[in-house]
Amino acid sequence: MSSCCSTETVDFPLEPRVPGRIRTVALVGPPNSGKSTLFNRLTGLRQKVANYPGVTVEQRVGRLNGIGRADLTLIDLPGIYGLDSYSEDARVAVDVLRGQMPGTPMPDAILLVLDSLHLRRQLMLAAPVLALGLPTLVLLNMSDLMEARGGRVDTLALAQELGVPVAKISATRGTGLDAINHFLDRRAEPEEAAAASKIELPVLGNPRSYRQWATGVSTRTKYKAPLSSQWTRRLDHVLLHRIWGPLIFLAVVFAVFQVVFSIGQPLSDGFGDVLNAAGDHIAPLLGSGWFESLAIDGVWRGVASVLVFLPQILLLFLFIGVLEDSGYLARAALIADRVMRSIGLNGKAFIPLLSAYACAVPAIMATRTIENKRDRFATILVAPFMTCSARLPIYMLMIAAFIPNRPLLGEFFGLRAAVMLSLYLLGFLAALATARLLKSSVLKASSAPFILELPQYRLPTVRSLGLRLMDRGKVFLRQAGTIILAVTLVLWILSHVPLHTSLPDSLIGRLGHLIEPVIQPLGFNWKIGIGLLTSVMAREVIVGTLGTLYGADPATQSLGLQAALRHDLTLGGAMALVVFFAFALQCTSTLAIVRRETNSWKWPALQFCYMSVLAYVAALATNQAILYFVR
Repeated sequence: MSSCCSTETVDFPLEPRVPGRIRTVALVGPPNSGKSTLFNRLTGLRQKVANYPGVTVEQRVGRLNGIGRADLTLIDLPGIYGLDSYSEDARVAVDVLRGQMPGTPMPDAILLVLDSLHLRRQLMLAAPVLALGLPTLVLLNMSDLMEARGGRVDTLALAQELGVPVAKISATRGTGLDAINHFLDRRAEPEEAAAASKIELPVLGNPRSYRQWATGVSTRTKYKAPLSSQWTRRLDHVLLHRIWGPLIFLAVVFAVFQVVFSIGQPLSDGFGDVLNAAGDHIAPLLGSGWFESLAIDGVWRGVASVLVFLPQILLLFLFIGVLEDSGYLARAALIADRVMRSIGLNGKAFIPLLSAYACAVPAIMATRTIENKRDRFATILVAPFMTCSARLPIYMLMIAAFIPNRPLLGEFFGLRAAVMLSLYLLGFLAALATARLLKSSVLKASSAPFILELPQYRLPTVRSLGLRLMDRGKVFLRQAGTIILAVTLVLWILSHVPLHTSLPDSLIGRLGHLIEPVIQPLGFNWKIGIGLLTSVMAREVIVGTLGTLYGADPATQSLGLQAALRHDLTLGGAMALVVFFAFALQCTSTLAIVRRETNSWKWPALQFCYMSVLAYVAALATNQAILYFVR
């Protein structure tokens, strides 16, 4: 399983339902309405992420904080525009709200989150949700921004129109949330739902009637749309410019990678020194012998060699979080739409491909918003080319070990950042080329329009960014404590069997030398070969594998991992390795989710073979080219 994703079973409480008592609450809202921000604020870190049974749509479930009852469960449904769409998101939302989703209880109540900045349009979702007849609280999010920009709405009149309570809130600032406490802390009397059902609603299943209806409600409640922010207009005029927009986006990317190395590398080095000092302190307490070797050379070296990259990974996700929460990444999607269309992909493919920089698994799940099946499959097949966070440890290890820290554009942009950026660009170009190949052959389809509602520019909050980083850190540490720990233990055992043999003569050494002739032209030795095999489970496992193998080798035992790699590899072999990882599909979780999404083993098998061959050829060409030029 990849470190950048998590799948687990979500167990709902099995207590008998008490009539009128709210236990399970569904959080519903359109995309970019602030629903996820509200969910994070209401649940804190008490949440679980999994998939709905039988589908790849992600569900988030959490226990509510500050409500006064520990039995309240909040289900965060996918962001949707309506309940009658053909997308998988909408089908899941309908099944959950109607109690037809296996393993998920029917909600006792609904929190309907609407963006008050675009209330007239977002009210279209209220009609089908209210028609379900469940106790509902309508939350007008970002009401502080609406009022600051001259907007207004009569919430009492709106509540009378809808037949349900309405409250103004700000999920970002945490204001107005007392209304949620009062709503959820009371008993849901059947008479309330009956009263709401008497409200005149539009003809269900007719989007046009939803629009006449939403316009009428907003007019009768004296809704005044806020003026567009002057800063928003000015920023969009520059950031969405046909020329300046892409150039600014590239400058932002350059700056992010430079900061990751200029600040993140010293942090990682310092963290590595702390881990090594801790290992040196623990070793004498264990005595000498096989147990000390197992604990320090096997477990500690292997796990620590991966943990040292935690500061750089968190720093990268901090910048991604800032760009996403500020609203800038949605603008980047519009800029990239031109590129997407040039290769035949729908503009909606950009969002899944962008999320693949964190992990390919949720990115593949996100393709469910692409209604055209051929476009969706093409996006699924190219998503693993995007450089996910699991590739970062091996990239950073090899770049720090073999690339000098020299400036290219003064202090703004260095050689190491340039190499890292080139690897990201390499994966992106491979994705585009592969998508072009697929869309011109087996997955050819007509183009579809790309519609994206741009969120307002906002200042990211420390709380939101902190929760994001804590979640990312937990996933990374969980990976180090499970798969990487298990692999390093097995490797240490295999490197010492038969007893009293040298590392090359051990079982793991014999296996490595067996595959060495295949990988030798790439500049790899047998230890790298073992790393390639173990990394099929998860890409970053190779770093732990190399830490264990080089720690068990008397020739390199006293060296750090970077020095040990410089002892064994050439520059050509090192660069060939990162190029191999830029293309290879070293992730069983991704293969499993592709199988599940496409309902066939044909596509993941084709995907694995194609990417493996491409990785081998590209690594071979890289090694041979560097050998030629450095002679």
